[in-house]
Amino acid sequence: MKNHENPTPEAWLRTAKTLSEALPYMRQFAGETFVIKYGGHAMGDESLAKLFARDVILMKQVGINPIIVHGGGPQIGAMLERLKIKSSFVDGLRVTDAATVEIVEMVLSGTINKQIVTAINEAGGKAIGISGKDAGLIHAKRLSRKVKDPDSSIERILDLGFVGEPERIDPSILDTLYASDIIPVIAPIGLGDKGETYNINADTVAGAIAAAIEACKLIILTDVTGVLDKEKDLISELTPKEARKLIKNGTISGGMIPKIETCIHAVEEGCEAAHILDGRVEHVMLIETFTEHGVGTMIHD
Repeated sequence: MKNHENPTPEAWLRTAKTLSEALPYMRQFAGETFVIKYGGHAMGDESLAKLFARDVILMKQVGINPIIVHGGGPQIGAMLERLKIKSSFVDGLRVTDAATVEIVEMVLSGTINKQIVTAINEAGGKAIGISGKDAGLIHAKRLSRKVKDPDSSIERILDLGFVGEPERIDPSILDTLYASDIIPVIAPIGLGDKGETYNINADTVAGAIAAAIEACKLIILTDVTGVLDKEKDLISELTPKEARKLIKNGTISGGMIPKIETCIHAVEEGCEAAHILDGRVEHVMLIETFTEHGVGTMIHD
């Protein structure tokens, strides 16, 4: 007999009801692929990190194919500071010279990637860590960003160094891992034409992979509840057209703009739906996936 601490009939009834309500969604999503961008507070909090690992394993157990893409900005910043390497940001992107990109790769593909893999494996799953350089997963090019001089209004191309964007995704390694029942954990590093290493925004990588494989869901875990309207109320659903309108009128602003643009691109390129979820909420992915109402903001056609 199992030993449970102070069980009550009401508690067991709630658990049974939750499982019963989840069954149709388990059937609906069995065999589907979810691309999950993991970062922010969800990754930095030890208790949330453990819950994330368990939730990913649960998804795998019920037949969903989770693919994890992770960030690591704060950890990169801490290591650069520790090594006394100066770094700056332009429009939220880290200017990455040759010395910096070595540290970026070391932290993303090394420390962070293996921490996530270890957490999933210790929780009973089977994960493997890779970067976009492995098996040609992400072919990247240098990201060019136009900026306007505030005095002359003349546009110029900003050199961000080894900051890249996906040019081509080769998902064959992901197909191999799926067939092997292994959960891939991907560091957002890409390889250029001349063998150069590029640091790529993790949201952008997740969106590019979701588009390339026409995933069922792109899930971006962030530190906000979702897209808010002018009155600061949550907008639960948006079409790409509606989302663009909210960007244009200023309702969506700041750091939320590139996340929404990533979601729009993924949906328009074949991903069924993209979700902005609050990674600070325990089991937020399960609530979104296996309950009737869900949470956060969903973008879909």
